[in-house]
Amino acid sequence: MSGTPQFLNRIYFWHIMSKQIVSVFFALVLIACSNSSSKETASTPGPGNRPASPPIQAEAYVVKARVMSEDLEVPGTLLPYEETEIRPEVSGRLVYLNIREGASVAKGTLLAKLFDGDLQAQLQKLQVQLQISDKTVERYKELLKIQGISQQEYDLAELQVNNLKADMDLVRVNITRTQIHAPYSGTLGLRNVSMGAYVSPTTLLTTLRKVDQLKLVFTVPEKYSSLMKKGNQVKLNLEGAKQKFTANIIATENNIEANTRTLKVLAVVNANGTLLVPGAFAKVNLQMDKNNQALVVPTQSIIPQARNKKVLVFSNGAVRSVIVETGIRDSSYVQIENGLNLGDTVLTTGLLSIRPESKVKLTKVQ
Repeated sequence: MSGTPQFLNRIYFWHIMSKQIVSVFFALVLIACSNSSSKETASTPGPGNRPASPPIQAEAYVVKARVMSEDLEVPGTLLPYEETEIRPEVSGRLVYLNIREGASVAKGTLLAKLFDGDLQAQLQKLQVQLQISDKTVERYKELLKIQGISQQEYDLAELQVNNLKADMDLVRVNITRTQIHAPYSGTLGLRNVSMGAYVSPTTLLTTLRKVDQLKLVFTVPEKYSSLMKKGNQVKLNLEGAKQKFTANIIATENNIEANTRTLKVLAVVNANGTLLVPGAFAKVNLQMDKNNQALVVPTQSIIPQARNKKVLVFSNGAVRSVIVETGIRDSSYVQIENGLNLGDTVLTTGLLSIRPESKVKLTKVQ
């Protein structure tokens, strides 16, 4: 029995030791967890510990004055200076045809003639009647002197003579209508009839064109109609031709086309040659407006808005947006009519990522 208390003491000792070991283990675990969380906290910066973002790199342009003109290119068509469709005035059979395709003819040249045998016979008959009536008038004149006839009979004889002369003039006019002459000097087109064909006023014999000088017809938008003045010069280019031509405006239509809102303009080309062919397509270059001291910026610096336009101006390391009014433009630059001053620095790149509070570093200034 003496060994029993000693055995119990040992059990109690190990029980106490095991509790201490467990307590120490949990303490170590807690210390490790706290150290781990503190490291994570230190490694994850808070809002106040975030590093500053690098500045946005962008390019800029310094506003300057330069010569600015608004050029407009519109399609045009070359036309002959004069063009006439040759058709007969009356119906009949062709007895003479002098239409050489592509040949040049002078004004008044006889191009074609219709059969006029019946009219010539009618004219001869009237000439015979006129001779008889003239002799009758001469006899009546002598008889009137001796009171052989009344004045009324003599007047009726003279009236008959005048009627015959009028009928002869009418027949001569009808004979003239069977002859077709060139109304002006020009070049003949293709022949559409042959000798002996029966033609009518609806039959197209050929076309006569005056091509030693050409016209140019084109249209411009309504906003430029006031600039199309008589005498103004325009430039034109032709497909496949390296040479450039000029033309002077001679007239404009007296109204704006309602469907297209354009004005029709007519000009005379100041040249001639094989390259200038009627009906050819032409590119007409118009210089609508010019400003020798226009403030300009590159087109890519303009940011379109719903109701206006703006640019980003860089000044003293800060960026601010400025609403501007634009004017004429070309392929690279836009005129600024209001909103900017000479020497302002305008950003040209990175416009979508830059905000008013953004830090910007200029990499290139034009």
